[in-house]
Amino acid sequence: MLVSAKSNLVTPLPKRPGEDPTAEAAAGLQSVMTQALQNNLQAQTTQTSTQVEESATQLSTQQVNEATRISDNVDEAFAKTRVGLQATSAPLPDDVKDRIGDGSATAEFKDYMSKTPEQRMRDAILQEMGLTQEEINQMPPEKQQAIGEEIAQRVREKAQMAAAEKDQRRGEHTSIEGVDKLIASL
Repeated sequence: MLVSAKSNLVTPLPKRPGEDPTAEAAAGLQSVMTQALQNNLQAQTTQTSTQVEESATQLSTQQVNEATRISDNVDEAFAKTRVGLQATSAPLPDDVKDRIGDGSATAEFKDYMSKTPEQRMRDAILQEMGLTQEEINQMPPEKQQAIGEEIAQRVREKAQMAAAEKDQRRGEHTSIEGVDKLIASL
């Protein structure tokens, strides 16, 4: 007969409650620790939840304040626009009407464009002299003639200056063409 050298491992049987006081104390301690951990976790969860609620409340308060500020800015801009529109439809004072005529920029532009270049130049010279056509019409004929000669002289000077500038530009253009030809020939 052959005998095995291996020994059988014996597994201890679990003890029944009440048989081992150490096991019972460990089980009791474990259940108390588990309960304490659960209570601590629940307290932390409640505290975190409260902090999240406070943070959310602060954030929503900030957003409401920002929205209120933006709304106030929009209301202010609207009020300024309304006042501006009311001011433009208000009648102009008499002294302002005298300075700008009928108050229409379009009418002034059309009046200016309807004039010949000579008339525009004459008006500009009168303005330089600080005179209006009405003032000239009220002057004696000798002064009107002197002012007319002065205007004619200035018109001639401006025409000569314009012609000189044109000739100068034509000369520059010719010299540029000459340089271009020289560069092309190289």
